[in-house]
Amino acid sequence: MRILVIGGTWFLGKNIAEAALSKGWSVTTFNRGRSGQDVEGVETVHGDRTARNDLNRLAQQGPWDAVIDTSSSDFPPRDILLATTTLRAVARRWVHISTVSVYQGWPHQPLTDTSPRLDCPPDADETYGYTGGDGSPTVYGFQKAGGERAVAETFGDAAVFLRPGVILGPEEYVGRLPWWLERAKRGGRIVAPAPAEQRIQPVDVRDVADFALSMAASSASGGYNVTHPEGISFRAFLEACLNETGGAGAPVWVDPAVLVEQGVKQWTELPLWRTQAGVWSVDSGRAVAAGLRCRPITDTIRDTWRWWAGDGRPVHHPRWEEHGIAPDKEAKILASL
Repeated sequence: MRILVIGGTWFLGKNIAEAALSKGWSVTTFNRGRSGQDVEGVETVHGDRTARNDLNRLAQQGPWDAVIDTSSSDFPPRDILLATTTLRAVARRWVHISTVSVYQGWPHQPLTDTSPRLDCPPDADETYGYTGGDGSPTVYGFQKAGGERAVAETFGDAAVFLRPGVILGPEEYVGRLPWWLERAKRGGRIVAPAPAEQRIQPVDVRDVADFALSMAASSASGGYNVTHPEGISFRAFLEACLNETGGAGAPVWVDPAVLVEQGVKQWTELPLWRTQAGVWSVDSGRAVAAGLRCRPITDTIRDTWRWWAGDGRPVHHPRWEEHGIAPDKEAKILASL
């Protein structure tokens, strides 16, 4: 197999490149060379995916059996369309890393792979879409839906869309799991979102990478929700964080209504917590049937802590600063109970 990874220097893209090399595949990566480091052993092309000349230069390095696009999040549909149309002649398949945010019902409704998606033109610019008053839908969701349409219109049945919810694991750049690990290590009374038995469905970055490669080598097409099929309860999640870090902490399970009243920002101040019913009700049955295999989330927690405790240094990302509740705010909530 000969593949092109758009991105390829950090987190998911890096894991895909490394896993492909371990299979003996030939790997080309395309990125601007501004963040992260190119994986040793890949053929690297540096350039801007929004520049036609750079894409034409990239195309000269083809052909490839598949393109895996891991870096579409920060680009509008028209830029995705530019890349797909420029590379179509030198790529047999396109595996597109998308998101569950493309669904009309997320995060309010349980979802399957066939749930209705947001509508966005394939040539839309970054202004298309809107964010609802309750935070749903989002401009981000519209943009990603338009990106999917751009790929579909160019590659048709040779396109695959992987729609993760939350991806965790070593070298995470957003900071969700590292924050919980650091909070567990600090110990004491820990504000935890009730109910304790609420199950969450994050997936390990390494499992997403393996599934992306299997889709690249297959003849599959269409969309696949990439969420953990078993999940883990929030109680077990925090217990694992405490066990791995050795923190002498005690979760205090706080009613969501109290957290909302206290102004706790969902999804960020308490990472992975959100009250809408569909957030962690995303069916991944089609992906599992196609070969998605997810390790226990406790393994993800263990390996992330080993990386983080060993001077883990993620690529700097602005979203890192969004995550985690301030100690004084947490103390105020605990004192009010």
